[in-house]
Amino acid sequence: MASNRILHDNEYEVKQTQRLNKMANAGNILELRIALTVDNFDQVVDFYQKGMGLTVFKSWDEPTGRGVILNAGRATLEVIDRHQAEHIDEVEAGARVSGPVRIAMEFPDITSAINAAQTAGGRLIGGPIIAPWNTHVARFEVPGEMQLTVFQEPED
Repeated sequence: MASNRILHDNEYEVKQTQRLNKMANAGNILELRIALTVDNFDQVVDFYQKGMGLTVFKSWDEPTGRGVILNAGRATLEVIDRHQAEHIDEVEAGARVSGPVRIAMEFPDITSAINAAQTAGGRLIGGPIIAPWNTHVARFEVPGEMQLTVFQEPED
């Protein structure tokens, strides 16, 4: 059974490399990109870039509109049914609160992630807790009308 001990940076990097090696055979897909359409562009970009530490890969400001692509580490697509979404929301936020899309970001240190999200304007709505699936999680309502789960996996 996995322990609830929080990983330190070097342990996290080893674990992350092991997990990525398991996922290396992803077929021909080179990138998963989630596009958020928002009215408060600058606030949302500041939240993810300055607050959560994502770096700019590409940005543009043209007569047709503005955009930015932020590097967010590796990506996975989690597909869940409504029943599972209700369960996750109940555990992480105490009630069904998220829409059809919820963003989740893994960090090596849950406490730093929580502090960063709050400093950047995220409103803590659940946690931090250790979820039944043995992951440290906290749920936020963040700019762009999104739900964000920050999490840290326990040591194997």
